[in-house]
Amino acid sequence: MTQKINIADLPDFDMAEERKSDEDIAIYLTLVLEENNPSELTHALGVIARARGMTDVAKASGLTREALYKALRPNSQPRFDTIARVCTALGVKLVAQVKN
Repeated sequence: MTQKINIADLPDFDMAEERKSDEDIAIYLTLVLEENNPSELTHALGVIARARGMTDVAKASGLTREALYKALRPNSQPRFDTIARVCTALGVKLVAQVKN
C-alpha cells in the first residue's frame, strides 16, 4: 500500500541555500550554460546572487538592488554588460569552449 504524502508537509527547498561554495556555484553555472537557454542563465544568476546576498552583489556590480532584482527576474532579458557585471560581482567568468 502506498502512503500518501501531504505536500504541505514537505520541507521547503531553496536552490540558493545549496550554492554556498565557489565550486558549487561554478558547477551550477556551467551546467546551466550547457543548456543554452538565456532565461535559465538569468534565473541561475539570480539564484547565485541570492546565495551571496543581493545587496552585496548589487554593490559589487555597481547596480542598485532594485535594478539587480529587475534584471534577474523571470523572463527578463538583461543586456550582456549587466550579465558581465553580475558575473564579475559573483566572482565567476563566462568561458567559451569548442563545441563537441
